[in-house]
Amino acid sequence: MNFFTSKRNKSSRSSVIKDMDRKQKRYESLVNVYSADLYRYAYWICRDAEVAQDLVQETCLRAWKSIDSLLDDKSSKGWLFTILRRENARRFERKQLTLVDIDDYEIPTEESSSHYDKELINQKIAALPIDYKEPLLLQLIAGFTAEEIAVQLNLNKNTVLTRLFRAKNLLKTNLKVEVNNGEAHG
Repeated sequence: MNFFTSKRNKSSRSSVIKDMDRKQKRYESLVNVYSADLYRYAYWICRDAEVAQDLVQETCLRAWKSIDSLLDDKSSKGWLFTILRRENARRFERKQLTLVDIDDYEIPTEESSSHYDKELINQKIAALPIDYKEPLLLQLIAGFTAEEIAVQLNLNKNTVLTRLFRAKNLLKTNLKVEVNNGEAHG
C-alpha cells in the first residue's frame, strides 16, 4: 500500500465517522424532542403502557434505519407519527383482537364520577369510526394542524376538516345520549 492509498482510506474513514456522528446527533435530537409526544399518542391509540412503549421503540428503530430518507427536518414530527401509525397497524396484521363485552363495565359511584367522565369521553372517542377518530387524535394528542393531518393521512385538507367536524359532532351527540340515558336511569 502506498502513501496516497493510505491517505485516501483515512480520509474515507474520517468522512464515514463524521457522517455517522451527524446521523447520530440528528436522530438523538428527534427522539429527545418527540419521544414524549409519540408515547402519549401511542398510549392513546392502544391503551396499554407496555404496548405503547414497544410502539415508540419500534418507531425509533425504524426512524434510525431510515433517517437519511428524512429530507426536511421541519417535517420530522409528521414523519415520526406516520411511522408510529404504521407500526400500530402492523400490530393488527400480526394478531387477532379479542372482543370485549360492553356490559362488563361497571356503573360508577358518585365519588368516581370525575374519573368516569374522562373514561366516558375516552370510550366515546375510541368508539368513533377510524376515519373520524384518527384525525381527531392526531389533532388532540399530537397537536397537528389540519394541513399536517392531511399530509399524514394522504387526504385533502378539506376532507380532514370535514372529518374533524363530524368527529366532534358525533362525539358530542354520543355524550349527550349517554348523559340523557344516565339521567333517565338515575
